[in-house]
Amino acid sequence: MISISKPILGKEEKGAVLKVLDSGFLAQGAKVEEFEKKFAKYIGVKYAIAASSGTTALHLALLAHGIKKGDEVITSPFTFIASSNAILYCGAKPVFVDIGEDFNINPDLIEKKITKRTKAILVVHLYGCPAQMDKIMKIAKKYNLVVIEDACQAHGAAIKKKKVGSFGTGCFSFYPTKNMTTGEGGMVTTNDKKIAEKAKLLRNHGMRIRYYHAILGYNFRMTEIAAAIGIEQLKKLEKFNKKRISNANYFNKNIKIKGVILPRVKKGYRHVFHQYTIRITSQCPKSREEIIKTLNKNGIGSAIYYPVSVYCQKPYIKHGYKDHSPVTEKYTREVLSIPIHPSLTKKDLKKIVLVLNNL
Repeated sequence: MISISKPILGKEEKGAVLKVLDSGFLAQGAKVEEFEKKFAKYIGVKYAIAASSGTTALHLALLAHGIKKGDEVITSPFTFIASSNAILYCGAKPVFVDIGEDFNINPDLIEKKITKRTKAILVVHLYGCPAQMDKIMKIAKKYNLVVIEDACQAHGAAIKKKKVGSFGTGCFSFYPTKNMTTGEGGMVTTNDKKIAEKAKLLRNHGMRIRYYHAILGYNFRMTEIAAAIGIEQLKKLEKFNKKRISNANYFNKNIKIKGVILPRVKKGYRHVFHQYTIRITSQCPKSREEIIKTLNKNGIGSAIYYPVSVYCQKPYIKHGYKDHSPVTEKYTREVLSIPIHPSLTKKDLKKIVLVLNNL
């Protein structure tokens, strides 16, 4: 079976983990600090704050910026639920803005949703494709809004060589399916010293000095084991990303199916293809369900990211959400992701193309 995703862990990661185990220091320590410094340098920011997951990184970023009950945060309804859940964790209200053809929030629709209570824009760089940050940053500056980037699927994505996670306050995930992994883990990136210090305080029970708690905090710490894996994965990230981009270029050149729209990359944008997501429109002779069955029959994995908008999920219905985002709702019925990970061989790529082109 050609899987939809596959973490790549080698002898380097195994050796790094064994060294940590032999050291006897397993909780947050020197390895976490080393990983933070190296990741900050890679993204091009002054500070990086490691966390236990991408979700806790988002939560930390929002709290560090003072997002609280009664505030509104503009975000996308077409993403994994963690993006919006982190807003709810703070007691704030997610305000959903529909997406564009790049699957990301449509900046042309943002200003209509801004109110006196709007405090931030939480941008999602979905599938590894950068959102339109130039437009979004201008809007944020005009209305004095915080920008938080959910770059959990976009390690190394960039616009004109400026990496996502360096425009506003970045948040990354190192879940096993991501472009690099630590097993579980996350990272907040920022150039703001105050935000970095607040995030560090919040992730460790509000402690500056051991057993002296300055504020109410959380246990969002990363382990030394996770950081050791992350350091080795970061060394390989560019190689992984280049392979993903190469695989995507092969698909774009060779997949030819009536009624299927392939991913498009804007000039100057670096898409790192966490997912290679196609759209199966009504002009396609086969339905999405039929295509999934055919792929599966031929030993090719696939997945729908995402089959339902965030505001249609039960926790949001209970909160009284009755939003309507026509593009989002259309795309939930059309999207299908196929394997794109770096482990794919030339034989795998050719097989995927052959099966799709002969539907």
